[in-house]
Amino acid sequence: MHDIRLLRDDLPRLREGMRRRGKLIEFEPVLSRADALEKERRLSITELEQQQARRNALTQEVARKRKAGDDASDLIAEGRTIGDLITALEQRKSQAEGAVREILFELPNITRADVPEGGEEANTVVRTWGTPRAADAAIQPHWDIGRKLGLLDLERGAKIAGSGFIVYRAGGARLVRALMNFMLDLHTKEHGYLEVLPPFLVKDKALLGTGQLPKFGDDLFKTHKSDPERSYDLYLIPTAEVPVTNLHADEILEAAEMPVCYTAYTPCFRAEAGSHGRDVRGLIRQHQFDKVELVKFTSPETSDSEHEKLTRDAEQVLVRLGLHFRTVLLCTGDMSGASKKTYDLEVWLPSEHGYREISSCSNFGDYQARRAQIRYRPEPKGKPKLLHTLNGSGLAVGRTLIAIFDQYQQADGSVVIPDALKPYMGGTEVIRKRIKK
Repeated sequence: MHDIRLLRDDLPRLREGMRRRGKLIEFEPVLSRADALEKERRLSITELEQQQARRNALTQEVARKRKAGDDASDLIAEGRTIGDLITALEQRKSQAEGAVREILFELPNITRADVPEGGEEANTVVRTWGTPRAADAAIQPHWDIGRKLGLLDLERGAKIAGSGFIVYRAGGARLVRALMNFMLDLHTKEHGYLEVLPPFLVKDKALLGTGQLPKFGDDLFKTHKSDPERSYDLYLIPTAEVPVTNLHADEILEAAEMPVCYTAYTPCFRAEAGSHGRDVRGLIRQHQFDKVELVKFTSPETSDSEHEKLTRDAEQVLVRLGLHFRTVLLCTGDMSGASKKTYDLEVWLPSEHGYREISSCSNFGDYQARRAQIRYRPEPKGKPKLLHTLNGSGLAVGRTLIAIFDQYQQADGSVVIPDALKPYMGGTEVIRKRIKK
């Protein structure tokens, strides 16, 4: 959410921000309406102040006449009329403010100046790690190798919950658990994050705070609860970013304790509205998936450096697992609406002859903090200011599993366990097809 002062004092900057995102045509009517509403609000305030001053003068005049024993009924009647007008003006002002606030919730964030302009083709590879395994037709896709090794059961997942759900079995289930524990251990023991385990259901206010609502409501799973005492809705979280960022909603942090760094494992739930026909096989696009998230609360002065560090922390998961990947700076047209700057980590999948996103690491500036009212005190007893929020996947577990299947798959159909995961796999070094005795 933007500071309303941008709309009042620097509308050209907002327009330029929308132009850089390639959305000026889309948002120009919205900006023009917001500008008109803001002018109406200011006009209402001016008229309101004039009428309040007139009412105050009338009140004094009525008091003077009464004291003198004169008739003040005409002034009293005029005062009632002015009172009705003041009520109408206050309502008009309130409605304009509410409409402007809704518009500010809709507008995407203004990107940093170093973010390249354009569509997906303008994304920039900033670095790569490792050597890509050659794309080979003999490499089996993960849904085939997973089924043959008895690790994945998509059919029973669909039977239980419908398409987009999966059952992990035997070594597959253990690999998921191993990846989660490995990632959490790396981030807590070496990168300095504090582990939390948040609720998997949240109120709509939490989703408003991080920007999923109102724009992405169709992608959310919503629950409804009614009992004799109350009726309320809760949402299944689309990412741990939502509950973890909202840990400090409506709070003031002290500068001495920043940056505050959290990591969390959660299942994530997404309806994936509008994605029918894409990636319908396998683990790429599931309604329920596992992810380890990284979240930071920083001062504005350190958010850029902390963003770079968070991205490096996420990269280290892939480095330790020996998985070839590249880091891509997203352009203005390919970023989430809430982000000021985003790096995507893309892992190499030789079975697909290309890269797949496995993490997005974003700096949101004060966009989320303003929505969720998360502030910090730069100095003891000083005036609170909005802080900056950052987050990134560290990593998406299912897609990491796919990358292991692809990059560690052997000619005989077995899958070698990366060295970093062996302590979490009970010493298992290779997963082979189980032979029934």
